[in-house]
Amino acid sequence: MSVWDTVVGQGDALDPLIAAVEGDRAMTHAWLITGPPGSGRSIAARAFAAALQCQSGGCGECHACRTVVAGAHPDVRIVATEKVTITVDEVRSLVSNAQSTPSQGRWRVIIIEDADRMTERTSNVLLKAVEEPPPRTAWILCAPSLHDVATTIRSRCRVVTLRIPSVEVVTGLLVERDGIEPELARECALAAQCHIGVARRLARDPEARSRRERVLALASDVRGVGDAVLAAADLAAVADDDAKSATVERDAAEVAELYVTLGVEPGERLPPALRSQVRQLEEDQKRRATRAKRDVLDRALLDLLSLYRDVAITQTGSSVALINEGHRERIGALASRAAMGDTLAMMDAIGVARERLAGNVAPVLALEAMFLALRPHAA
Repeated sequence: MSVWDTVVGQGDALDPLIAAVEGDRAMTHAWLITGPPGSGRSIAARAFAAALQCQSGGCGECHACRTVVAGAHPDVRIVATEKVTITVDEVRSLVSNAQSTPSQGRWRVIIIEDADRMTERTSNVLLKAVEEPPPRTAWILCAPSLHDVATTIRSRCRVVTLRIPSVEVVTGLLVERDGIEPELARECALAAQCHIGVARRLARDPEARSRRERVLALASDVRGVGDAVLAAADLAAVADDDAKSATVERDAAEVAELYVTLGVEPGERLPPALRSQVRQLEEDQKRRATRAKRDVLDRALLDLLSLYRDVAITQTGSSVALINEGHRERIGALASRAAMGDTLAMMDAIGVARERLAGNVAPVLALEAMFLALRPHAA
């Protein structure tokens, strides 16, 4: 199985990457892989890196392919931040690493999976390295769109644009790779709007499906100002719980590992010289938790947006398939209590809430304003 087989539903979008592997004449030293969330940007970047290191162009079976895909190849550096932004110090470390010649492989490859999380100052640090890299160094940046990356960076990269796979492709993947029942697989593919990672989580985790049901129910529950305030608090609490459950064990393990590294017993009083390292770890964990909460909230708002999309489709009488097929009764009820124009205004309100959350507005305030716009009398 080739490494390219892991990148599903892309058709000829991968041709520039494959051509670069097959002949150095098509190779450039800086690449920008763009595509909506769930399109497989990071998977494509790893497949490309593996193919560059592989003597057979990405066989998927050799030591080079397997270590790159696993994130363990010594000449492939992968950065995937779990914080809100990628720091200047992190990029400086990458730039320094990029100057080294490959130790084992054919290329020195640096993958930045979250290039959209670099500030302008951070991008400026990267600029020279991307513009004039050493002969056998390749930079692979990933971002949702061209506009998420500084103009100075993207103008020096060759762009490869991916697309969201079809429902049929994602359904088939869940059935074949994960052994999910076809009906559930299709339901999850639709609910995830063909985001492969989200679809797999929904298909394999009943609690994840339950949390999504809870989010969709909020749309019907909001009938007044009091309901809007409660719904905002409820959704914020769900995001907090999800973020904590995803990070609490890891945080504890990181603290324990740091204490061992510093030669201090757990619970023992730290010498002043070592406290700064613990504080730095705590700050990093807080930033990671902040991003986790934002990601959970954004996913929840996308779920709500999909529900109102179905409401709009119902109101127009279109034959387009619904994303939330199992919620026809709720969709019909929402469609009957608002006009088409009002439904579009509600969808806009959800979009504004997403923008406010991305802009670091207090989550509860952004959610309260959104749910107030979703009340029936706002229609």
